[in-house]
Amino acid sequence: MKIKLLAMDVDGTLTDGSVYMDGEGHEFKRFDIQDGMGIALLRREGIEIALISGRFSASTDQRAKDLGISLVFNGVRDKLGTLKSLTEKLGLRDEEVAYIGDDVNDIDCIKWAGLGIAVANARPEVLEAAGYITRSSGGMGAVREVADLLLKEGV
Repeated sequence: MKIKLLAMDVDGTLTDGSVYMDGEGHEFKRFDIQDGMGIALLRREGIEIALISGRFSASTDQRAKDLGISLVFNGVRDKLGTLKSLTEKLGLRDEEVAYIGDDVNDIDCIKWAGLGIAVANARPEVLEAAGYITRSSGGMGAVREVADLLLKEGV
């Protein structure tokens, strides 16, 4: 199996799940720099990256822009439908897709993808559904860990 698309949830996967709000409508999220480097390394090797978030956030759009990610689905209700549609558009098969998530709205994508991944601090149901569980928690290097796995193992 050769992964050609790494799709992921954002809140709790690419971030630690925290959302900071200032009471005036401004929102802040923490992103891990090493996760960003992992994404850059994957992109350099020709692996597509997609962000599929159930919650709309301008911070997600900004981080995607900073990382050169154009496949951004922000505020999506049907994550699996979005993932399947994207995979079809890219001409890929499910076994060429890896998906990383942390909560119950990621389970369908994790089960469908050729490589379904849960971050270490994912909900128990998500851990049970995953084929691979990271050692790192969401927003704390889990995405970099997956990037290293894909690059080193040629998965």
